[in-house]
Amino acid sequence: MVNWLRNSKSSMVVLTLIRLYVGYVWLTSGWSKISSGNFTSEAMVQQAIKTPVTGATGAPAYDWYTKFLENIVQPNLGIFDFMVQYGELLIGLGLIFGTLTTLATFFGLGLNFNYLLAGMISTNPILIILGTLLLVAGLNAGKIGGDRWVIPFIREKVPFMAKNKRNIA
Repeated sequence: MVNWLRNSKSSMVVLTLIRLYVGYVWLTSGWSKISSGNFTSEAMVQQAIKTPVTGATGAPAYDWYTKFLENIVQPNLGIFDFMVQYGELLIGLGLIFGTLTTLATFFGLGLNFNYLLAGMISTNPILIILGTLLLVAGLNAGKIGGDRWVIPFIREKVPFMAKNKRNIA
């Protein structure tokens, strides 16, 4: 399966369709937050702190995440709101254009897991499954897109990313 995802031309087409769908979801989510002009995650953060995800025993399942929300996110809500809005938008653009696909997918999965840890189910499980396919596929997910040109350029210009070369200082 992994070999097919990474090397097959037919998987490249399937991955492109998946990438476009996931990119559309991220792009529209980010754009709706930005264009509303008044997005704030304050209510969502307060709700996640007030009623954290619980385990089978009824105790908070991710107490460390609740503390992260209380001590880091809540005092810096403006910065996190900006990062969420523009992060979602950039993830969507990266996936739609197929440019830095693996990086965009990685950050998209990071946001999906943060939303799940905060108790927001929504489309996150589906996006995690699709994002994992894109991540496992690696460069094949962006070959029908900007990665066809961007990745070879980066490999040529950035010494530590050069393929089959060892940088020993």
